[in-house]
Amino acid sequence: MQIGLIGCGNMGGGMARHMLSSGCGLVCYDPSPTIRKDMQTAGAEVTTSEAEVARAVEIVILSLPKASVVESVMAVIAPHLVQGAVVLDTSTSEPGTSQAMAALGKEHGFDFVDGPVSGGPAAANTGTMTMLLGGDATAIEKLRPVLDILTSKTVVVGGSGAGHAAKIVNNMLCAANLVLVAEAVRLGAAAGVRADDLLEGINAGSGRSGVSEVNFPKWVLNDAFDSGFTMGLMRKDVGLALKLAKTSGVDLAGFDRIADLWLRGSEHIPDEADFNAIVGYNEKGQTHG
Repeated sequence: MQIGLIGCGNMGGGMARHMLSSGCGLVCYDPSPTIRKDMQTAGAEVTTSEAEVARAVEIVILSLPKASVVESVMAVIAPHLVQGAVVLDTSTSEPGTSQAMAALGKEHGFDFVDGPVSGGPAAANTGTMTMLLGGDATAIEKLRPVLDILTSKTVVVGGSGAGHAAKIVNNMLCAANLVLVAEAVRLGAAAGVRADDLLEGINAGSGRSGVSEVNFPKWVLNDAFDSGFTMGLMRKDVGLALKLAKTSGVDLAGFDRIADLWLRGSEHIPDEADFNAIVGYNEKGQTHG
């Protein structure tokens, strides 16, 4: 199977290495010369432009930092994609961008599927990501052999843009739960309950979440703070949630205070810190990550 990949950073690079180890042929491009060299060493065919990737394969995966970059890359590759090609966008982008790119695909004879991922670099390297898919059902089925390699779970949530909408909502809940579980742990400690014991009780009850079950044991309570996902990236996603709510006319009164903590109340925590460091938002001058 010959696959194209544009964007080979933490997530894209992990996907690339896993696809190569699974026997896939990979044609990739990244603007960083260092990353291109790493991909070549790993066994990928490396090109000097996005257009070369588009001309070489029928499936192109995007792993890019934000919607504006997706739009720029698509403007470059759209005229070069082969008829019937499928573009899978695994970036955390925006629903409107995905819908516009799907419309562009109809003009040029390719399909565009939004498939943002969860699980971080570790899951990208091991093919255990979860992917939320939005787009044409036939195009998604064409991607199925690739999805089986990259993911342990896929959920088709609707048409074009639905995948990115669902991912924004998911990350909004993760951002909120990090703040709320941190406060729960502090409240429990004040009442004389150890964090480990409190979380065991919470995780046996209705208050449990991915944050209480995974983030706190894996990255917070042990002071690891090495999930591979940064404060800056989650701040971007919090902003996307607020933007989606505004454009959709939805009141997020309950989330607004938590969003303010991420965007303004935790400015002492740098963007490059691990995103779980938000648990220390009230510890001025004491940052994690």
